[in-house]
Amino acid sequence: MKRLFFLLPVLWLSLPLKAQTDQKITLAIHGGAGTILKENMTPGQEEAYRQKLQEALVQGYAILEEGGTSLEAIVAAIRIMEDSPLFNAGKGAVFTNEKRNELDAAIMDGKTGLAGAVAGVTNIKNPITAALAVMNQSRHVMMGGAGAEKFAKEAGLEMVDPSYFYTEKRFNQLQHIKKLEKSQLDHDGGQGAIKRSYPDHKFGTVGAVALDQYGNLAAGTSTGGMTNKRYGRIGDTPIIGAGTYASNDACAVSATGHGEFFIRSVVAYDVAALMKYKGLPLQDAAEEVVMKKLVKIEGSGGIIAVDKKGNIAMPFNTAGMYRGYIKEKGKAKIFIYEEE
Repeated sequence: MKRLFFLLPVLWLSLPLKAQTDQKITLAIHGGAGTILKENMTPGQEEAYRQKLQEALVQGYAILEEGGTSLEAIVAAIRIMEDSPLFNAGKGAVFTNEKRNELDAAIMDGKTGLAGAVAGVTNIKNPITAALAVMNQSRHVMMGGAGAEKFAKEAGLEMVDPSYFYTEKRFNQLQHIKKLEKSQLDHDGGQGAIKRSYPDHKFGTVGAVALDQYGNLAAGTSTGGMTNKRYGRIGDTPIIGAGTYASNDACAVSATGHGEFFIRSVVAYDVAALMKYKGLPLQDAAEEVVMKKLVKIEGSGGIIAVDKKGNIAMPFNTAGMYRGYIKEKGKAKIFIYEEE
């Protein structure tokens, strides 16, 4: 009896370890929010977006299923979207006023609180990998411009000529917006015409959040920023707490929207703070920030978020948001429009 009594505590102590590896692995992604209306989308265009979102979810989830970490999964998912001209990130990045593509990205580990980001880079093929390198291979959190590019090259990341990011669609968007700015003489200095023609010129991003089988959360975001942006403008994406945040104590968040509002509202951290300090469930916290706080100050956009139980929230206050999630193999869910 004494021997059995001794063994039982040992067996009981082993149970939490097993439970820890039985977490409900979860991956959610977004490809940007904005005036995304079904009537403006051809069936072919819609199918292309759905297929690419599906690909990102499937590949990211496969990593989680095989025992990979949440960090590995979100990097894989984001890279797929960065390599696609469909999204405003990587290959599909928009142009600045100076006809350049300047890219931003960030990543955060919910277990350790470590984070990395790059801003205003022009020749790193996959900025999310540079953000990861900053987190893992430097003492810093954010690097920008030429310095970030030098660091990425020394870290062995894939570098490309800036012309790699050129797409005719994005360049034509820039040219049209610049033409409107020059020709418009109304009281708002041309911004009214731009808003009517390209209401989404101020936002567009890709991102991913994940929960792995070890109970760890992670978030990552990547963007080309704002069409026709000037003077080294940096949005919310690479700013930890604004466009990207993760904490095992609360949730992982990736945002997309008009960055200036997300920076001033510290959107990603605000969602986590409402959970930590006010005890709100994930969905309530996310809606409080996106559907109330941002709307009150006329901030447009949305977020994806996942908590430590695998709950998902994907609120947005625009007409649509490319988004999706997967919690079981072969059961990826893809959404684009508001009514879905």
